[in-house]
Amino acid sequence: MAVKVEDFLTASQEHAIIEAIRQAELLTSGEIRVHLESQCKEPVKRAQELFHLLKMDNTKEENGILFYVSVDDKKFALIGDRGIHARVGDDFWSAVRDEVLSRFRESEFQNGLIAGIELVGEKLAAYFPWDTDDTNELSDEISVS
Repeated sequence: MAVKVEDFLTASQEHAIIEAIRQAELLTSGEIRVHLESQCKEPVKRAQELFHLLKMDNTKEENGILFYVSVDDKKFALIGDRGIHARVGDDFWSAVRDEVLSRFRESEFQNGLIAGIELVGEKLAAYFPWDTDDTNELSDEISVS
């Protein structure tokens, strides 16, 4: 039976994920978002579309990262902007993806997203450190479609 995207996470789980985003963004000027959707045939392509629709490609340092989850299809994609790609290697993306997917395989969706978000915050701090004049350019809320 399909899970409604609205029922994928409880309110307290959503709050914990949003708090993880806020904490990670205290380490880095990077902008982190999570998007949930019911179904998707091509998660990477859809994540790329959403990256633009959510205006994640408009950050000053081109350092946005999107965690995309297709709930019913059990698919996941991780997309980052040009500024990140220019500084990190494939190992960065593999480490984050593997961390998230290892938890997802155990149906620990909240823990998987939080672990990935924390890893992104730690790793991006080296390339995009937080500064006192840093502004939160994008919403930390989980978006849903």
